[in-house]
Amino acid sequence: MLKTTLLHPEILRLCARAGHHSKILIADGNYPASSKRGPNSDLICLQLTPGVPTVAQVLRAILSAVVIDEVNTMGIDAGDPYAKFGEPAVWQEFRTLTKEAGIAAPISPIPKWEFYKAVESPDHVLTIQTADQALWSNVLLTVGCRTA
Repeated sequence: MLKTTLLHPEILRLCARAGHHSKILIADGNYPASSKRGPNSDLICLQLTPGVPTVAQVLRAILSAVVIDEVNTMGIDAGDPYAKFGEPAVWQEFRTLTKEAGIAAPISPIPKWEFYKAVESPDHVLTIQTADQALWSNVLLTVGCRTA
């Protein structure tokens, strides 16, 4: 029996194959997952119903199973109409989850178009598409390495 909270067999398989510097994207329900991904990435669609599951729920499960070095969100460009609302509330939830998981690195936003380029990297191995309806809730994780 697994001790991790991550139970999805295919996600476990793909995470186990990921190495240091590999990228895992947890995408919200609005992310164009069919066209914005790396050439070596697999896509797992978890949309059950609008809002289920959320990016935060999937992030919690991934953090229970995978060593993560870096966490990036899709940043909001200053000229974007949504910028006037400030930082998305969900980013604080991501900070709480990463802190609970013992990740020391801060969550760093990457401007939207640079985020897409980062995802299209050959290091991108997995996209998990959620049904999250929160705007700007995409998270790009960089896999770390296990240490003694």
